[in-house]
Amino acid sequence: MAGLLLSRLLQAALVMIAVTAVAFAMFRFVGDPVRAMAREDSTPQERAELAQALGLDQPVPVQYARFVGRVARGDFGISYRNQRPVTTLIAERLPATLELVFAATLLALGLGIPLGVMCAIRPDGAAARLVQSISLIGISTPTFVTGIALILFFAVTLRWLPSFGRGDIVDLGFWTTGYLTGSGLRSLVLPSITLALYQLTLIMRLVRSEMIDALSSDYIRFARARGLPKSRIHYVLALRNALMPVITVTGLQIGSLVAFAIVTETVFQWPGMGLLFIQAVSFVDIPVMAAYLMFVGALFVVLNTAVDLVYAIVDPRLRKAKG
Repeated sequence: MAGLLLSRLLQAALVMIAVTAVAFAMFRFVGDPVRAMAREDSTPQERAELAQALGLDQPVPVQYARFVGRVARGDFGISYRNQRPVTTLIAERLPATLELVFAATLLALGLGIPLGVMCAIRPDGAAARLVQSISLIGISTPTFVTGIALILFFAVTLRWLPSFGRGDIVDLGFWTTGYLTGSGLRSLVLPSITLALYQLTLIMRLVRSEMIDALSSDYIRFARARGLPKSRIHYVLALRNALMPVITVTGLQIGSLVAFAIVTETVFQWPGMGLLFIQAVSFVDIPVMAAYLMFVGALFVVLNTAVDLVYAIVDPRLRKAKG
């Protein structure tokens, strides 16, 4: 187990070095920081002084070493657009994105696993066929189309739910949350459904496929021959083995939800990191773009490492192989 952990940490460090190189390339070769930060009527001397203050007059290896040092301290510089520290902007937007992703993940797991089991137990039933047909629509429809359709039906036509924003939030000092207010929870419904739909469909179809394979295996036939209850066969023996791939998919999808919540946050004007990134792209705000890239890269590295460790804990064969 210690060898597996050491190996994964080494791989994570190498990946993060590559991500920092890409982020530094954005600073160095995308846009002109001096032009973005200087006044329109600034003189060439003022621009040269600003370039010197930013360290742009130094050799590229020196600039990269300084960049890595700042990143290690959590310093991503000043936003060109907002003229505020990027770390402060991310800290303000991060709670909104994480709460949206958490709600979407719970929704996808809470519905995807039971629906997948139902479709596997009765694959020829009318309910299973209906769910699979709807899942094809869900996995094929673009996210922005789903979001606009939900807004049109539930917000514009029925006027049940708000169409944009996060609602009222509670400031806990270290965190801002909408989970503690009625308007915050109502505002969370439509974007969380939109964000969870693809993951829900993926989990449901994966559980269905794995459950069908498990139910046709020898140990399930032996359990039936012993007269074990169907509930134990389905929900303990078969489902436990079917959930192994779901661990991997869920771990990777959480990172994908954070990285690709951009569309959902834009459609619903959700004040999270995705909307911040879109605004940064529009204004070529390189510090914010680089910080977002670093955050997403670190998140994927952490999640992949955690999934590998959970796999090793759940499946003893992996521990023996690594040993």
